[in-house]
Amino acid sequence: MAAEPDEIRATDGRVPGRRGIATRRRLLDCTAVLLGRTAYRDIKVIDIAREAGTSPATFYQYFEDVEQAVLVLAEELTADAVGLTQLAHGDWRGDKGVETARRIVEGFLDYYERHRAIFRVVDLATEEGDLRFRRLRTRALAGLSEALSEVVTDLRHDGRVGPEVDPSGTACVLVAMLAHCAAHRYGFEFHGVRTRTIVDTMTRIVYWSVTGRKPSGGR
Repeated sequence: MAAEPDEIRATDGRVPGRRGIATRRRLLDCTAVLLGRTAYRDIKVIDIAREAGTSPATFYQYFEDVEQAVLVLAEELTADAVGLTQLAHGDWRGDKGVETARRIVEGFLDYYERHRAIFRVVDLATEEGDLRFRRLRTRALAGLSEALSEVVTDLRHDGRVGPEVDPSGTACVLVAMLAHCAAHRYGFEFHGVRTRTIVDTMTRIVYWSVTGRKPSGGR
């Protein structure tokens, strides 16, 4: 979760005031901007400071190095994912279920797009075995995964889904699909698969996986 104002500390342990918190936020936002156009390991403190219109000394008041700033941004992925959890607990009956699935798909693509630069770093570091980034990635996606698992469990309990549908397995596979397709959507478009087609396809898969039913009307 993103740190609350009273949890934020400068590198010397001080609690920054309103201006300090605003400066720290500007440094984080500028780090995110640079990540969108520069390789993570090529970014230097002076680059962030210049982007933010301040000095390296100011940067070091709030972060020990570039990596720490990136880790803070990665921690914020979890807070912004709360809305996805709420979408999963929507209405799954009939056509309303199809719309719930579509809102999850579209919501996830929007969420990933807002944080694409950070996810790129998190995914790379995770593949390289960095446990800090791996844990943050897991936390960011865990809320949606747990919510989908709970939905399938409830549908099984109500007899609307058969016992062969495993809640945790279904949820993990669906979230993995969403994350992978969000990461590679522009590659798909390059090869002629439009985002609308991706959304429609994932919507059908999410709805069928959660409810055990095909969308009505061939949707």
